[in-house]
Amino acid sequence: MAKDFTDEDDAILTALGAEAEGSKASSRTPREERIIAGFEEIQRFVEQHGRAPQHGEDRDIFERLYAVRLDQIRAKADCRVVIEPLDHQGLLAGESPTPVSVPDELDDDELLAQLGVQSETGGLTELRHVRSAEEKRAAEEIANREQCEDFNRFKPLFEEVQRQIENGERQLRPFELKAEIRPGTWFIVGGLKAYVAESGEVFTNAQGRTDARLRVIFDNGTQSNMLMRSLQRALNKDEAGRRITDPVAGPLFSSMRSEGDEASGTIYVLRSKSDHPMVSANRELVHKIGVTNMAVEQRIAGARLQPTFLMADVEVVATYELFNINRARLEHLIHRIFGPARLEIEIKDRFGQPVIPREWFLVPLFVIDEAVEKIRDGSIFNYIYDPKAASLVEGM
Repeated sequence: MAKDFTDEDDAILTALGAEAEGSKASSRTPREERIIAGFEEIQRFVEQHGRAPQHGEDRDIFERLYAVRLDQIRAKADCRVVIEPLDHQGLLAGESPTPVSVPDELDDDELLAQLGVQSETGGLTELRHVRSAEEKRAAEEIANREQCEDFNRFKPLFEEVQRQIENGERQLRPFELKAEIRPGTWFIVGGLKAYVAESGEVFTNAQGRTDARLRVIFDNGTQSNMLMRSLQRALNKDEAGRRITDPVAGPLFSSMRSEGDEASGTIYVLRSKSDHPMVSANRELVHKIGVTNMAVEQRIAGARLQPTFLMADVEVVATYELFNINRARLEHLIHRIFGPARLEIEIKDRFGQPVIPREWFLVPLFVIDEAVEKIRDGSIFNYIYDPKAASLVEGM
C-alpha cells in the first residue's frame, strides 16, 4: 500500500531534491506534455551536436524532423509560452535557415509526410517512440551491423589491400561521387576499411532517387546490409572517410625508355668496403638498396664520411634506370619486400654518435635482380623475401 506523506515528509524530500510520489498533480494538458516531450528530444540533439537541428536532404531524417518541429514551436505563440521556461539553450531565439510550412499539431507522422517520407510500411511509423538520436543510432548499429559468418573468405582481401596501400599500389582519396560505390570497391568509413561485396537491384526511393541495397564487409569482421545512399551519407559526413583507389594497372616501370617518357631516377645497389666484422664476414650478401634522382656517382660521393654508407667507401654493383615513377614509393616498396633481411647494425658517425642505417640488407644480388624484374612486370606486390629460403616467396 502506498504511504501517505505528511508535511514533514514533504519537507525532507524537498530538501533532498525529490518530490513525494503523487504529491502534486500535473497541471499540464496532454497537448502541452507532448510539446514538452518533443522539445526535450530537440534539446538532447543540441547537447550532443552543439547546434540546432537543420533542414536539408543530406541531413539525417531525425535531424530534419527535429528542425521542422522546432520551426513549429517557434511559430506558435501557445507553444512558446509552454517551452520558454525550459529553453535553457536559447533555441526559441534562433531563426530557421529555411522556413517551411508546418501542420497545426505536433504529429510525427504529419511532420514526416511534410518531409516527403512515407511512413506506411513500419520502421518510420516507430519514429515517434525514439527518444533521442543517440538511442536511434544505437538501435541502427544493432539492426544493421552483424557478425560476418564467412569473414574468412574476405580476410585475405583486406590483408592484400593493406599491403597494396602500404606499397603505393592503391591510394586514399576523398570520397566524391555515389557512382564510386559499386561491388568490388573499397572505402574507409568510421575508422574501418569497408568492402562492397554485393549490390542488389537498383530501385527508386520515396524521394524519386535511385538506390540499392548493399552487402558491406568491414575489417573488424562485421557486415551491414545498408543502402547505397546510407553509405554515401556516412562517407560525406566522416571527415576521415576515404575512397581506396583501384590498384595501379600495368608494369611499375620499364627499363626501356619510350618517346615522351620522363626520367625519374635510378635504383642502385651498393656493397660496402667497411671492415666492420658483420660486413666483412658477409660482404657478398650485404647490400644497400636505394633510389636516387641524381647520378649514382654523385650520390655516393664522400661515402666514408656518412653513416648511411657505414662510414666507408662503397662499390656500385648494379643500377636500374627508372621512368615515370614515384621514387619515394618505389623505395618504400623495395624496403618492404626485403624488410625481413634488414641488416641490424650500429655505426658511430664522425661525432661519435650512434646511428642505425636502414637501407642495408643481407640478400644475394641475384634475388635483387629477380625483384626488379617482378617490379617491371607488375607482379612484385604479392611477394616478400624469405631469408631462410634466400628467395622471394608469394603470399606472405
